[in-house]
Amino acid sequence: MRRIKHLPRCGPPARRKAGVFGRHLLCVCQAARCCSLSLSISIPFFMILVQPANLFSAPQPSIGNASVGNAKTAEAFANYVRATEVRNSAELQRGTDLLWIDRLAETARKRSYTDLAQGGVELQQRRKLESGGEFHCPECMIHHWEGVVFIPGARLDDVLRVLEDYDRHAEYYAPDVARSKIESRDGDHFRIFLRFRRQKVITVVLNTEHDVVYTRDSASRAHSRSTATHIAEVENPGKPDEREKPRESDNGFLWGMETWWRMEEKDHGVYVQSEVVSLTRSIPVGLGWMIGPFVTAVPKESLTFTLEATRKAVLTQLRAASAKDWSKLR
Repeated sequence: MRRIKHLPRCGPPARRKAGVFGRHLLCVCQAARCCSLSLSISIPFFMILVQPANLFSAPQPSIGNASVGNAKTAEAFANYVRATEVRNSAELQRGTDLLWIDRLAETARKRSYTDLAQGGVELQQRRKLESGGEFHCPECMIHHWEGVVFIPGARLDDVLRVLEDYDRHAEYYAPDVARSKIESRDGDHFRIFLRFRRQKVITVVLNTEHDVVYTRDSASRAHSRSTATHIAEVENPGKPDEREKPRESDNGFLWGMETWWRMEEKDHGVYVQSEVVSLTRSIPVGLGWMIGPFVTAVPKESLTFTLEATRKAVLTQLRAASAKDWSKLR
């Protein structure tokens, strides 16, 4: 059986220029035809070859403690996050229309509340700034989604109990969260570790650290703000040679992540809203078939899963508490 080390023999002579995307791609295609490698075997090698050689040629700047692409990328993401933070702060200070569905037209708003009561998830993708202008991110993609679920019969404290129980997030949010741990806590201020495992055509494992602050706005309302302070793609996860890839040589599946949660108790339950702004590299030319689904679909699917898993975890705890109370009465 031919192996990876035999691939160069199937291509043209080794006088092609290194770092030229088109020629690398041609070489890989010819090699795949010669060697009849399966997709699952060839993907790691394929991804190494097709990445432009100068994509991560310079040290990467950072926002806070997390490296974020190049200087222009970091600046663009910081500006976008700043604008989103200003809007969120203004909405929380105003204290009305806490959920994004509250700002819909009456017919659409009623339909959203009906769908939520029936167990649905209401999602919205934000594509423009609050001013209405388009936003340009050089060599990167900013993904901005917000969603809402309704947890019937829950109280605000029930939801906060699950969200703040980070040591058990690997249980609540499996398989998306593979490991979780509270690294430190000072009242409502948390520093946490989460290992994400996300799969869409390819599987990506990421070690992340987050700074999270919760605020109780009233007896029926609360919100939180989370910033990823460290994001690293994991190579060979779960193996003896596991390591975090340096930012200058990772694949750019996640460079930044900012999250805003809101919770409102009403209608005999709790509405939970999560808004996530994440940053990835742009999709390299020719790799849309493989990287495209991961980069474009995962942000939406991850948010949907997170909200549904939150509802499930809260309801599971409520049922367990109810069964325990019932057993005491017997």
